Amino acid sequence: MSINTNRNRLIMQSVLGEISEPPANLDRPYRISADGNLVVVPGTGGITYNARIGDSAIDWECDHVEPAVSIKSPIKPETSSANAALQILSCVGNRAKVVSGDAKGEWGRVTGTHGGIEHVMVDFSRQQMDKMAIGDKIQILAFGQGIALSDFPGIKVMNLDPDLFDVMGISGNLKSGRLKIGVTHTIPAATMGSGLGKVHTYAGDYDIQMFDAPTVEQYNLKTLRFGDIVAIIGADHSFGRTYRQKSISVGVIVHSRSIVAGHGPGVTTLFTSTEGLIDPVIDSHANLKHYFEKLG
Repeated sequence: MSINTNRNRLIMQSVLGEISEPPANLDRPYRISADGNLVVVPGTGGITYNARIGDSAIDWECDHVEPAVSIKSPIKPETSSANAALQILSCVGNRAKVVSGDAKGEWGRVTGTHGGIEHVMVDFSRQQMDKMAIGDKIQILAFGQGIALSDFPGIKVMNLDPDLFDVMGISGNLKSGRLKIGVTHTIPAATMGSGLGKVHTYAGDYDIQMFDAPTVEQYNLKTLRFGDIVAIIGADHSFGRTYRQKSISVGVIVHSRSIVAGHGPGVTTLFTSTEGLIDPVIDSHANLKHYFEKLG
């Protein structure tokens, strides 16, 4: 069945970001691993040429790496309302246009938001990224916040472009009020770490901890990829991130693994149901790379 949304009532606005520099501390370059080791590796920000949606989020010597291009508001400080608008209004799947520099006129798509560092990530091809530089400005056609499913009131949708929703192969049962959503992994809420305690889920992400080897093996977490759609079992994201045994939330993997305690691959929320009205269906193609190819 075709699932109705309120897309004809949603507002599209422009928000602007610029390609960020990877942050670093020259005096203290080390990260302390969960095993007590000191490690110096690449992290957030910049242009990441060799990691994009569809690629592993695990098999890198890195910490919190963001795929492809990372942007933040050019208006300082980073806590400005302009950066807040960039974070909150940008939705996964939104089209994004480079508006300055040698890559001016190139188009990409938003792949997620990263809390703490407050970045929006945008996917571009390697050929497009080769023309980009730190500081280039990217304008996003922000569209999707406020999306609702009138026939499925027990399920909230957020951070999702309606065009992406339409190609995700989601099916529903009007009688039961349930949706079936394709995911690559199901993940217990007990593994979730950094990002808990936020009072909303309309920006940012929270992390899958990967420091317990039996859990990693049981849930096949070593195969997580950037852009994977995943289900978090026992998580209610209606008003912040809360553990509720019968609840379920669905999101997208937006950054890489981490070596730091309490951290790991990040998940930006797309769907949530307090009453657990989402049925995750394992599908190896449930990844933004596959869906963006459909969108063209």
